[in-house]
Amino acid sequence: MCSSYPPDVEVSKLVNNLKTVSSRLIRKEFHEHVNQFYNKPVFWTGAYFVASCGGVTIEQLKSYVEKQSSPDN
Repeated sequence: MCSSYPPDVEVSKLVNNLKTVSSRLIRKEFHEHVNQFYNKPVFWTGAYFVASCGGVTIEQLKSYVEKQSSPDN
């Protein structure tokens, strides 16, 4: 995921909000399917990875990511 956000927002709060909202939306939209396989009260783990990449354009970043090998290769 590539994201831009205001510099006064803490990365940990941004990630927490993304996880909270996405969990709610996924559970709401795919309730029956998710409950077949997953019934824990939390959807995501507490872990996350963030990297910054100043000095490059979005196009350069996308190109770099697209050229990376997939886990299956």
